[in-house]
Amino acid sequence: MMSAGNGSSMNPKPVPAWLNSAAWASKPRSPVRGSYSFGDRSNSASLVESIGKPAGDFDDPLINIAKPPKETITSQEESDATGPAAQAAQAQISDNSEHSSDTEENKVAKSPSSFEYRVSLFNTELSRRRIHLAELQRLSSQGIPDAGGIRATTWKVLLGFLPKNRDEWATELKKKRATYSVFREEMIINPSEVTRKKEEMEALKAAELDALEGPLQRHEISHDDHPLSLGSKSVWHQFFQDTELAEQINRDVKRTHPDMQFFCGDNDFACENQEALKRILFIFAKLNPGIRYVQGMNEVLAPLYYVFKTDVDESNANHAEEDSFFCFVELLSDFRDHFCQQLDNSAVGIRSTISQMTQLLRRHDEELWRHLEITSKVNPQFYAFRWITLLLTQEFKFADSLRLWDSLLSNPDGPLEILLRVCCAMLLCLRSRLLAGDFTTNLKLLQHYPAVDFNHLLKVADSVI
Repeated sequence: MMSAGNGSSMNPKPVPAWLNSAAWASKPRSPVRGSYSFGDRSNSASLVESIGKPAGDFDDPLINIAKPPKETITSQEESDATGPAAQAAQAQISDNSEHSSDTEENKVAKSPSSFEYRVSLFNTELSRRRIHLAELQRLSSQGIPDAGGIRATTWKVLLGFLPKNRDEWATELKKKRATYSVFREEMIINPSEVTRKKEEMEALKAAELDALEGPLQRHEISHDDHPLSLGSKSVWHQFFQDTELAEQINRDVKRTHPDMQFFCGDNDFACENQEALKRILFIFAKLNPGIRYVQGMNEVLAPLYYVFKTDVDESNANHAEEDSFFCFVELLSDFRDHFCQQLDNSAVGIRSTISQMTQLLRRHDEELWRHLEITSKVNPQFYAFRWITLLLTQEFKFADSLRLWDSLLSNPDGPLEILLRVCCAMLLCLRSRLLAGDFTTNLKLLQHYPAVDFNHLLKVADSVI
């Protein structure tokens, strides 16, 4: 079990009222529902890499899972084709080719599965003066196109960072980015600079007293600002505590996606990205002394920062650090209880969530559940803890993780429901190998999840009700 760390004994400056809003309160967990669908896998973002057909030892649980009635599938397809954004985009495409022959190229352009068509759907929805959130969630559940910064803007809307009213975007961005600048100035302390400013203030005050009272009066000297002071109010004592926190964050950030030049390349750009991640996590820890920093938070932050930093709109990319911080706060508001060690055994703790996952597996495949839990005695905490707390960022290729997050963030009831369904699907897709394995084999397999057909995995998760 990873420790959340001990809260510091500092006296932090007053935290803005917005951080104490109801958004930080523990939310009641919704029961696992089967009504939410990932949608048509053929519409996945172009960033998702093709993995090919399932391997011979890769199970197809869809064969054994009852499929929904045909009428239900037809209804969903009709809904996909007649949504508000679809109608507007279809009208736009039809208008351009109204007087042209219905060539094969035009047929492809109008196809709901074409990349250009999906881009037009998102552009239509995001350009509305007031965004239809339900429609944007429906589109996003099928995969967000990796084009023109669409994913960056869509994630910000889905996470509530950007309001639904576009007229408020500029004001909201300016306010939140300015707030983050204040956090950086107040939370990241340089004791030498603080001491220098205090000395300047005291010298100025002494000069004013000298002018009023004559010779400089003798004052008592405070030892709070001495580097060896152990006082809880000492700026140096606070600095040394912060240094320990910063070192822990630094160790983890350096290990963030070591295979990606964006995070760990030998260049100034990668170093700049690492420093931004460190500042975000450090400020979050300072503002949340009850949780502070927990190992693995860097992996949850990485997808957000990557998507925002690679936004084609430079004005947004230049503020990726500020935007990532607030979206990270919003995302963790749904999962913060998983990082609090004191809540591990409570109804909202990580063990309760893992139990929900195993019960979901039991409902769908009791034989597999019994083999894992009773026969081979593989404790689900040994593998599911990382799956859930890190939102599956370590189990798949980075591009596939982004596609998965499109569905997680677009769920109207929050990301936990879909996350548990995907975790269950991961077990079902390895059914034959798990049933044939013992404790050691199964544990190794689940802790190092093999490459699979990611689109097929999402289809299996769709069938988990």
